[in-house]
Amino acid sequence: MVILVILFLATCFLAYSNGANDNFKGVATLFGSKTTNYKSAIWLATVTTFAGSVSSIFFAHALVKTFSGKGLVPDAVSIAPEFLTAVAIGSAITVIIATVTGFPISTTHSLTGALVGAGFIAVGTQVNFAVLGNSFFLPLLIAPVIAVAFGSILYIIFRNMRIRSGITKEWCLCVGDQKRLVPSMQSASALMVKCGSPIEATIDKSENCIEMYKGYFWGMNCQKLLDYFHFCSAGVVSFARGLNDTPKIVALLLLIKGLSIHWGMTAVAVGMAVGGLLNARKVAETMSNKITKLNHGQGLTANLVTGFLVIFASRFGVPVSTTHVSVGSIFGIGLASKRINTGIMLEIILSWFITLPVAAVFSGGAYWILVRFA
Repeated sequence: MVILVILFLATCFLAYSNGANDNFKGVATLFGSKTTNYKSAIWLATVTTFAGSVSSIFFAHALVKTFSGKGLVPDAVSIAPEFLTAVAIGSAITVIIATVTGFPISTTHSLTGALVGAGFIAVGTQVNFAVLGNSFFLPLLIAPVIAVAFGSILYIIFRNMRIRSGITKEWCLCVGDQKRLVPSMQSASALMVKCGSPIEATIDKSENCIEMYKGYFWGMNCQKLLDYFHFCSAGVVSFARGLNDTPKIVALLLLIKGLSIHWGMTAVAVGMAVGGLLNARKVAETMSNKITKLNHGQGLTANLVTGFLVIFASRFGVPVSTTHVSVGSIFGIGLASKRINTGIMLEIILSWFITLPVAAVFSGGAYWILVRFA
């Protein structure tokens, strides 16, 4: 009974870590392109991710089976509470470490590494590496490559369509009131200064300038139309992430009798929402501002690619990483626009490579401790 309580708490902690690292990824382009502020973006992500999590009850059962561990290790091991608890602990620790250091890693990747680590300690070389390669590694490796290609191609297509439509880009110049203290000619007994509001033009740093679209499409203002679709696309990506990630985590709770899959998904959805609201800022800065500088159109393009690929994968039970797809689409646009930050991208890719072994070590260590002392 105690081990089942630990399993439930560890899974909720994994959901919290997942929300902290992943929730903002769907709305990163909104924040990065200055379409909205951080607070509005994270609340949009929270609501739409929660909706995706609830929807996964009906549409994503294939992923629950994939991440239950069955087929990867012998059935007797895959249903052992110590094994599932170790997977939850190892994956959660890996994700939360990446979160506090600001690296957007994949919970899917972390879960995969944790399954391997605990499985190896449990059964050694009996781990089914063929299943591991076909069901886990292959989708995780291919998905970001496809996202980079789609992001680059779609950006070029949309850019050419914009130019052919006569829609131009313009930069804002801040002009308006600015409060300042000016000398007063009143008597000594009165205040010697008063507040004036001269009209001034402000020259700011280039990274704080906002690029806008000028023109009309089907009689509608292009910028307003683009912002509307950008918000919608961000909501779709966050919804897709909730749909794709929730079943992977809920798979760890299937062993707990009396806890239906519906209540399990609800618990995971709440944990993800809380994690995103409380602990997403550092990953948000990396995703929104450090990979590449985005304008409104580029942000919309990245979201369309991410949303399509993740929803497609969720529908067919393919365990792709929303992180890999989202970062890949942004990276593809950065390549096409020649504004990519190569240094930060290399650091992110390195963090992806070390996610598997780190999660495997934590999970294997947790399993070794649990089977001896729990």
